[in-house]
Amino acid sequence: MTFPLSDTEEQYDAVRRDEVALRPGVDALLSSLGHTGDVQRFAGGSLPVYAVGDDLVLKLYPPVYAEETGLESGVLDAVHGRLPVATPRVEAVGEYDRWGYVLMERLPGAELKDVWPTLDLAARHDLAAQLGEVFAALHGLPVPDVEGLRFDDWDAFVKEQKAGAAEQQRSRKLGEEWIEQIPAFLDSVTLPAGAPVLLHTESMPDHFLIGDDGRLSGLFDFEPALRGAWQYEFVAPAVFFTGEGVLARILSSYGKPLDARTIMAYTLLHEYSHLPWYMEVLPESKATTLDDLAHDWWD
Repeated sequence: MTFPLSDTEEQYDAVRRDEVALRPGVDALLSSLGHTGDVQRFAGGSLPVYAVGDDLVLKLYPPVYAEETGLESGVLDAVHGRLPVATPRVEAVGEYDRWGYVLMERLPGAELKDVWPTLDLAARHDLAAQLGEVFAALHGLPVPDVEGLRFDDWDAFVKEQKAGAAEQQRSRKLGEEWIEQIPAFLDSVTLPAGAPVLLHTESMPDHFLIGDDGRLSGLFDFEPALRGAWQYEFVAPAVFFTGEGVLARILSSYGKPLDARTIMAYTLLHEYSHLPWYMEVLPESKATTLDDLAHDWWD
């Protein structure tokens, strides 16, 4: 075997950052695909991703997450050329030594997360309008028939997340004075019904690119894509693009209103919800209730 054993999350966690263990498999895979030259791993991401020269990106999926190979490649095929920004074109997809892989086009541009802190308010609002247009276009596409694209029953997902919301935040070390409010708060919010749409779900500055002209130029990382309610999409923007009216500008461009209590509800229901961390990165608040916290953050 050229790739390390990764049949469980524990096995994968032990090698996910170990380039001594991973690079023999990467080099053998690329050689089998006829690609040679400079290969550099990107620093971020939960899965190993490599720049292959200037034009390609290789993303790997260990056996424990092998089903995500077809999911991401299928969604990339479905959205390519159909959004206001570029998305990677899939060049090759398959399995090598039991690890899945997607070889895709490398998009030009700088990562928005690196550029955002340098922008003035006018530039941020201009980009916010573009973000809203991207989300509207994405949610306007037909939901693709891609194997592994969750969820066929959105209501069942919401019910399950609701039942476990308090315990999820307890596992994140949220204070009990907040945890005890979660069930009643979620019961008090009526989540709007609607036809499920295709969701990116991690639409944060890390996954957008910006060109030299100051406009959004790319969107990538569709591995966590879901089928669900459009409001769920805006949890990430609410956390990462909050303040200075930016979120309001995104929603105005998107074309639908979204109140603060609904944002808070979906923030608590999100698969990766981490309220203690949000309290560190979002504007400081003296609120003692979830209602007031939602108001301070998103009204």
